Amino acid sequence: MSLPADYKYSKEHEWVKDEGGNVRIGITEFAQSELGDIVFVELPEVGDEITADEPFGSVESVKTVSELYAPLSGKVVEINEELEDAPELVNESPFEKAWMIIVEPKDKSDMDSLMDADAYKQMTDQE
Repeated sequence: MSLPADYKYSKEHEWVKDEGGNVRIGITEFAQSELGDIVFVELPEVGDEITADEPFGSVESVKTVSELYAPLSGKVVEINEELEDAPELVNESPFEKAWMIIVEPKDKSDMDSLMDADAYKQMTDQE
C-alpha cells in the first residue's frame, strides 16, 4: 500500500493534503480496497460547512454504503464533480484523481490530531 508521506490521515481512513491555505480530502487506498468496487459517491455542496468527525458524504460499493467522516472542520470550496460520472476513480486512483472535496479549514490546528503516514500504516497493519 502506497501512502504519500506529506499527507495526514484520519482513523476513519480519510487523507488530507495541505495545499497552503485549503486542504484536499479523499479516502485512502486501504479504505477503497476494503470497500471493493465503488459505484456511487455522494458529496456535500460547495459552501456547506463540515464538522470534524461528522459525516460529510458517503461512498457506495457493490458490498456496502459507508459514510465519509470529516477529518477537520471547515467550509467546502470545491467538490470533485468527476466522481459523479466516474466513481471507479476512487478504486483506480485514490490519492490523485479521486480527491473528494477541497475545504477551507476553520482551524488549521485540527491537522495536528491527524496521523502521519507511518502512524496510519501501523494502524492499518493491525486491522
